[in-house]
Amino acid sequence: QVQLVESGGGLVQAGGSLRLSCAASGRTIRLYSMGWFRQAPGKEREFVAVMSKSGGTTESADSVKGRFTISRDNAKNTAYLQMDSLKPEDTAVYYCAAGSYGSSPLAFNYWGQGTQVTVSS
Repeated sequence: QVQLVESGGGLVQAGGSLRLSCAASGRTIRLYSMGWFRQAPGKEREFVAVMSKSGGTTESADSVKGRFTISRDNAKNTAYLQMDSLKPEDTAVYYCAAGSYGSSPLAFNYWGQGTQVTVSS
């Protein structure tokens, strides 16, 4: 079992940046691909980005390509999501997840509680 705790969310103006962290405990994240998802009010949870166990392979949603970067530090048991050039439509609760490589929430077994990101125009 692995526990995930997100941090780094907050309120930022459009065009600004935030860095989300996902600290894991209980097991090493070396065993898992790490993903980020988000959910806006009234919408389904959507894929943002995923990184393989080794960090050698990544995939991101078209809506965030070129703006968001997923990374991981296995030694610190932590995953990150660097978000640049933020837009109001990026406003959502962001979730970290651990599991198999993929873009579907079904690929992931473990989830954090989420961190709110609000982008003002």
